[in-house]
Amino acid sequence: MIRRLERTVTWEKSWAASFTHQLKDVIGYDNETNGAWPELEAACNQLIDKVIPRLLGVLQSDGRDIKPSLIHGDLWERNVGIDMETGEPVLFDAGSTYAHNEMEFGTWRCSWAFYFNSPIYTRMYQQHIEPSEPAEEWDDRNRLYSIHPYLTDSAGHPGSGSRQLAYNDILYLCEKYAPLDSLEKYDPKKDISLTGTYIPFVVKQLE
Repeated sequence: MIRRLERTVTWEKSWAASFTHQLKDVIGYDNETNGAWPELEAACNQLIDKVIPRLLGVLQSDGRDIKPSLIHGDLWERNVGIDMETGEPVLFDAGSTYAHNEMEFGTWRCSWAFYFNSPIYTRMYQQHIEPSEPAEEWDDRNRLYSIHPYLTDSAGHPGSGSRQLAYNDILYLCEKYAPLDSLEKYDPKKDISLTGTYIPFVVKQLE
């Protein structure tokens, strides 16, 4: 469970298909909480039908493959602590699943990650585990993976700004990988990876 939301974890040979199952879950929960938004629905359809097969499908093409990794599932600074007796780090409030290892860092891109969104942490990780190929698309995959926690947050917090942030990121990816004239345009002024805006995490959630 992620808060009160069940996660569908269906591992298939195609990671693109597996991730799509999880994303469809949170899209559905978000709609249940916040109501239908036709523009978001159209953008999500394009993301699922065109962008994900391209952006994640390439990870397993031309002889490339990825190894499933057990990820925490909600790793950011409020879910990390220090054991005062041993000095060792402690992770809690996990929503663990097997996934592409880079999915772990989608949350680090989100508006509430004040410390972990610093490039320092990502670069340190990449010194130990190199980005999957094509490495130059790492940031776009990170943007894609951030949509899942954004919509999860939106589903758990009615009226959260996370829904709009997810929508804008979806528009960015659609414009880059699968343009569709009927979609609205990506707005860089709403892109926190450019503006550096920090939005405090709202503790109150659905009962």
